[in-house]
Amino acid sequence: MENKKLRTILIAAAMLLPIVCSAANLSPVFLSPRGELEGASKGASGAYKNFKVSTYIRAQDLARMADDRFLQQTWQTVASQVDLDKVYLETHRDAFTVDEKTLTKVKRFFLSKGLEVGGGITFTRSEPSDFETYSYAREDERQQVKRIAEFTARHFDDFILDDFFFIDLKNDDEIAAKGSRSWTDYRLRLMADAGRQLVVGPAKAVNPRVKVIIKYPNWYDHFHGLGFNLEEEPTYFDGLWTGTETRDPASAQHLQNYLSYNIVRYFDNIAPGRNGGGWVDAGGIHMSMDRYAEQLHLTMLTRTPEIILWNYMQLAEVKITPQMRAPWQDQGGNSFRYDDMVKPFKKDGKTITPTTMARFANETLHQTDKLVGKLGRPVGLVSYKPYHSSGEEFLQNYLGMIGLPMDMHPQWTSGQQQILLTEQAARDPEIVERIKKQLKGGGDVIVTTGLLKAISSQLADVCELYCGDLKAIVSDFGFAGKADREFIIPQVKYFTNDAWEVVSAGRPLTGGVSGYPILLRDTYSRGTLFVLTIPDDFGNLYDYPAGALNVIRRAMSKDVGAYIEGPSKVALFPYDNQTMVVENFNDEAVSLRVVINKKVTSLSNLLTGETLSPAELPKAPAGWGRNRFYGYADNATVFDLQLPAHSYIGLGYGK
Repeated sequence: MENKKLRTILIAAAMLLPIVCSAANLSPVFLSPRGELEGASKGASGAYKNFKVSTYIRAQDLARMADDRFLQQTWQTVASQVDLDKVYLETHRDAFTVDEKTLTKVKRFFLSKGLEVGGGITFTRSEPSDFETYSYAREDERQQVKRIAEFTARHFDDFILDDFFFIDLKNDDEIAAKGSRSWTDYRLRLMADAGRQLVVGPAKAVNPRVKVIIKYPNWYDHFHGLGFNLEEEPTYFDGLWTGTETRDPASAQHLQNYLSYNIVRYFDNIAPGRNGGGWVDAGGIHMSMDRYAEQLHLTMLTRTPEIILWNYMQLAEVKITPQMRAPWQDQGGNSFRYDDMVKPFKKDGKTITPTTMARFANETLHQTDKLVGKLGRPVGLVSYKPYHSSGEEFLQNYLGMIGLPMDMHPQWTSGQQQILLTEQAARDPEIVERIKKQLKGGGDVIVTTGLLKAISSQLADVCELYCGDLKAIVSDFGFAGKADREFIIPQVKYFTNDAWEVVSAGRPLTGGVSGYPILLRDTYSRGTLFVLTIPDDFGNLYDYPAGALNVIRRAMSKDVGAYIEGPSKVALFPYDNQTMVVENFNDEAVSLRVVINKKVTSLSNLLTGETLSPAELPKAPAGWGRNRFYGYADNATVFDLQLPAHSYIGLGYGK
């Protein structure tokens, strides 16, 4: 009876509220039957035209917000320096669950500030203990996971599982449950079933409207070993999110800058239209403001619809320091300008002095917002990475950093002129037949030395090439230039006059006594098979001289229709509307050439409108003879440009 009376009062108040708000020139805010402030969530900042910007509050920090002073102070700091559209409130982390009273209070607070509000869960027992997860072979812990999902679904219509919906335990219960299976096979099955039975199913039973989203971290090439099941989970979770943190390449994960872009594109191809956004934390900001900004910028170059700035307390507490100003800022012309970002600015009639990294995020994302709306759909050199495959881990990110635009797919795709296959493709038992079909259709297949070594006996039916355990130390690339250091490559063996070296290297090559293929070509039916030599240390790809990289890029540009010439650590991001972004990750300015494989009248700077006129088409150097890979196509158009350190330029084709 009391509930009926309360409901009558609420309905009457709801009927009067719009009238009162109208008289006071206010927007109406309604209290739903679930205790939500409806209406407020519709009024997100709208500060960005092409994406949403959100943040995430960990359970332990959310619990601290029971203190009104802490809640208000942190909000004032964050909101004064970055425009936000949404906040995700975490209910559970490290065996701790936020009490319902605090959760409801904080949720209402952020709704009243005009933000959309979603939920979050981190299924860890102890992050400090090597990210200890729940044990999904133990019934009591399975039931705890289920209860957490149900609790969260009662309070939110969407929630995200943070990074840790995997299993890293090998306790006696898990060992017994695994039986004779490999750890990978056991964990893939275990976690795919756990997602359905313990999270998605129970959540939807409590709240049929809820959307349950799994957020995957950045170490995608190792997922299957800990139970992240990219083949099954995206089919029953309502969406997925992408960890795009690359941080410091010298840290434990050793991830390359390009991964912040490449991983989103891979997940887009796994679940088209259901990849909700990217996720960047403060890792790497100790290197410079630019390293943090690049991660945000690259994430949004994918045209993803949302980004989460992880996390709220980092936005509130990671202070701006002079050490975040990199030495190359003195060179001038940088895309991300530290001095401009730390200047006092006006907001809501107040003068605000930037104090935390939140200001870096705000300025980077607003700047990127002006560019991405002019870009089309990302395209690139298709690379086939089957589900749960291993070998040459994260190689595509190194290739992206030498200027080869990557487009990774979990399934074989047809219809393109070229396809790149790394060692991971060996997981597909039909891979040689697929290679034959591509070649017979007149297309190119590019295989790495890792794949050649893995399938050389099967591939002999196409081309008799061999890559075993023999190594070579090289530094001299002949006509293509010299490296600044020596490094180790695998030796590729072939029959003379059956296959041809396009790029070679030795120690030395010119005036030396031996040489080895860096890029090798062979023919089959109407197609061309290329072998790309990958150094033992993938980082030595950056040591390839510009002349060698230019030939490699040219040979692999058929589908993209454009490529760059210049040093390594410069990436090309092409789009299907005749636009591109070129980004320099070097600590110094670089001279570049953009080559379009057709006649165009000009390139225009997408942000400034400045027009670039074509340069004179250079001739191939003497001595490079009939090798077509060293010269430009007759209808090519070239443009010369300078790009400052850690900077980018957006370009659009003229007619």
